[in-house]
Amino acid sequence: MTQLEARDATVDELLRAHTVEHVEGIRDACEAATANDSLVALDYDTTVSPASWAAALGSVGAALSATEAVLAGTVRNAFAACRPPGHHATRDRAMGFCLFNNVAVAARALLASPQVRRVLIVDWDVHHGNGTQDIFYQDPDVFFLSLHQSGHYPGTGSPDESGVGLGAGTTLNVPLPAGTAAEVYRRRFTEALARATSSFSPDFIVVSAGFDVMAGDPLGGQRLEPADLYAMTVELSQLAQRFCGGRLAVCLEGGYEVQRLGQGVVAVLRALAGIEMSDGRLSS
Repeated sequence: MTQLEARDATVDELLRAHTVEHVEGIRDACEAATANDSLVALDYDTTVSPASWAAALGSVGAALSATEAVLAGTVRNAFAACRPPGHHATRDRAMGFCLFNNVAVAARALLASPQVRRVLIVDWDVHHGNGTQDIFYQDPDVFFLSLHQSGHYPGTGSPDESGVGLGAGTTLNVPLPAGTAAEVYRRRFTEALARATSSFSPDFIVVSAGFDVMAGDPLGGQRLEPADLYAMTVELSQLAQRFCGGRLAVCLEGGYEVQRLGQGVVAVLRALAGIEMSDGRLSS
């Protein structure tokens, strides 16, 4: 494993996925927080501090650095420790702790490369990635697949939301009830991947990895364990080998119980590196 220093994103890169007004609004709010040495609320649960602009540029930059390193062949795959998370940020709105959509900016940067024509985004956060869906809902070059808890924040992500216009059929939502058994969740995950790739051949796979999908997370209600995330990451690695030369980047989204978050991240890192689980077994 290699630890890489991430770069900051540029404003021009943010504009690949966001409006000028949105970027300027976030910057203005962060500047106001700095001037007053205080917090500035963007909505009822999304707040910026004097450090938020730097953090947001660094978070998007981490996703960009991860995908760039994989695309260049510097590393086989990558994990980006992005905070603030990003998948709730739409083209023109910050929400759900998210200021900019890290994965969306990275996907747009990938599509600007001649090596990449199609990107598959897989989102397993317990919450629906409404922002990512919003940005790519009419885009035929990005397939957005989300497994999320039914009826949970932000209330989007029904199965009939499948894309419009040229993007019709390139969004697949799989809402699952709270407390879904791990074996059922993983079966639905496998089925969804097969359905997505039956009509869409990606050149790169990007994951919005929410560790709030694990049992015990205070903002979730699912029952996955680190071993399940390990197996899901192995499955995605195999899919990436099949379709796109192994090109796979995983980006951190949610996860709000620190010990469980760490356990989940370690499991995903082990899967990416091809290292067995800590107890010496490979998950089936």
